[in-house]
Amino acid sequence: MSTFNVPTREEVTENNQAIFDNLNKALGFVPNLYATYAHSDTALENYLNFSNAKTSLSAKEREVVNLAVSEVNNCLYCLSAHTAIGKMNGFTDEQILELRAGEASFNNKLDALARLAKNVTENRGRTDVDVLENFFSAGYSKGNLIDVISLVGDKTISNYIHSTTQIPVDFPEAQPLEAATV
Repeated sequence: MSTFNVPTREEVTENNQAIFDNLNKALGFVPNLYATYAHSDTALENYLNFSNAKTSLSAKEREVVNLAVSEVNNCLYCLSAHTAIGKMNGFTDEQILELRAGEASFNNKLDALARLAKNVTENRGRTDVDVLENFFSAGYSKGNLIDVISLVGDKTISNYIHSTTQIPVDFPEAQPLEAATV
């Protein structure tokens, strides 16, 4: 099998170099997964536009979805990145483990969201009716549902890119859920 390198600034197109420069300014580095998107002339810009698009979900709610989806898709890179981002959004280590498992005993509304994100991902969009009804009963709207499904797609793209390329994780590595909960 071919191995994938993480392209450097010098190895990418001029457009991607400008994006790398912006990421360096904003984050202090270019995450390996983002750099991997830059193997394509257009994918990094397209992904960042999609990922940063307006949504009805708060930053905290986005992390609920990101963690649940990345766990279902078994993506170590995204679990590691979103564990760090989840902590920046105020989640504790214990809460992050629950969210990865697709639940949130500490908050009923986030529990409905985590369960929906897990169910949508596991069932490839064939969402269980009771999970969907619980989501709406928790106060979410049809618009929120569409935004959640869009975010599931967003995160699945990154999960699949990492699963295929196996580029190095450049965040503190998340532990397997089973090991972390024992």
